[in-house]
Amino acid sequence: MTDLRLDLGLYRYDNTRPLFDGRVRFDGVDATLHTADIVSDLFERMVRGREFAVAELGLTFYLRTLDLPDPPFVALPVFPNRQFRHSAIYVNTRSGIRAPADLVGRTIGEFATYGHDAGVVAKGILSDEYGVRPEQSRWVIGGFDWPMDWFDFVPRLHPAEIDVRQAPAALGPMLEAGEIDAMISADPPRGIREDSPEVAPLFPDYVSVERDYYRRTGVRPIMHTVVVRRDLLARHPWLAEALYRGFVEAKEVAMEGYRRGRIFNHMGDAGMVPWFSALFDENRRLFGEDWWPYGIEKNRVSVEAFLRWHFEQGLSERLMRVEEIFVPELLDT
Repeated sequence: MTDLRLDLGLYRYDNTRPLFDGRVRFDGVDATLHTADIVSDLFERMVRGREFAVAELGLTFYLRTLDLPDPPFVALPVFPNRQFRHSAIYVNTRSGIRAPADLVGRTIGEFATYGHDAGVVAKGILSDEYGVRPEQSRWVIGGFDWPMDWFDFVPRLHPAEIDVRQAPAALGPMLEAGEIDAMISADPPRGIREDSPEVAPLFPDYVSVERDYYRRTGVRPIMHTVVVRRDLLARHPWLAEALYRGFVEAKEVAMEGYRRGRIFNHMGDAGMVPWFSALFDENRRLFGEDWWPYGIEKNRVSVEAFLRWHFEQGLSERLMRVEEIFVPELLDT
């Protein structure tokens, strides 16, 4: 039987690179992989044009499609991108913001849309941990280092009581100039990258804060998932499991490379990064050997947290259950 020919849209991460370079294949699939310089370009191509059969998609963008009259996608419990997000909150150093409570009444920039993945997580943490809710601030939406329109390939959602507007300019320069007080962005603005004295993380020691957060909550925030067109799965019900197995194998190839590299102090895969092996050891002690798990049960707490935040922030019509958003064939993973 001829393999099923499919186009996939994925970003090149360590955990997807084995699929791009051919070390891992999907059983029964003749896959052509596509990528982009900016991962959100893949999201737009999938949501707007259904350009791929299978694609990486920001979790919030996927969840918003589930409220459409005929939801076009269903997710695999595969999470190629996940990141703690205390570190995604930046402040102007002259604004007087020293603690989360100081964000109340302030103007905060957010990258690309109200409720991008990093924004959902950061706002959820601010609300859960510090009692700072989105409606207590004003919001402007834009690009982090260059002007950018609000994403329009998914519904623009926010509760009516929250003041949300389009930014007149790029958020990073606005933050540096003091035109906004703070900023939430998946990507750090230039002022952070270039050590400007005008901008700083809200949590200077964010690594310690994020590690403590994980120890207390068990939440390791998820940014992106992988979705499949529903019409395709209806015709090929075996496909979900084949895709899932391929993604798991690719991730394991990457993890095994790290484990094997530890023997030689990671000279091959991180030779230019000082103390990389010490970081590897510290992460292994905190997260265990499978520190980037796929599947539902090992990620249930993190997915449930995101679903709750998404609903509380007015981005979903109702609070969804984990079992509703993933393919039925993989509910036991």
